[in-house]
Amino acid sequence: MKRKILVVDDEESIRLLYREELEDAGYEVRTAASAEEALELIAAGRPDLVIMDIKMPGMSGLEALVKIKEMDRRLPVILCSAYGEYKQDFSSWASDDYVVKSANLDELKRHIEKILAQAAENS
Repeated sequence: MKRKILVVDDEESIRLLYREELEDAGYEVRTAASAEEALELIAAGRPDLVIMDIKMPGMSGLEALVKIKEMDRRLPVILCSAYGEYKQDFSSWASDDYVVKSANLDELKRHIEKILAQAAENS
């Protein structure tokens, strides 16, 4: 069974890139253009992992992270931002990982594999 990943980013090009790369890697991928949309999708059907941008119009990724962890504290969330300074932000520490955006998704894929393996061990 394919693992389900939800990609949350306000930039359509990022959503398309991540979808293509992660589907090629064997994952089932859903996308959301906002934190609000992501929360609705999570409530409708829990993914195995969420990859979320931080800076988005409306609700930020950090605000959504808090709400996601309130819904299901075991749902892994990777924050993925172009801004490395958020890694030092206390509110980002609730995430399971933090990756700085890059056109090369190899690092992100390694983090995804590690987190999904840990989640499988803990379930």
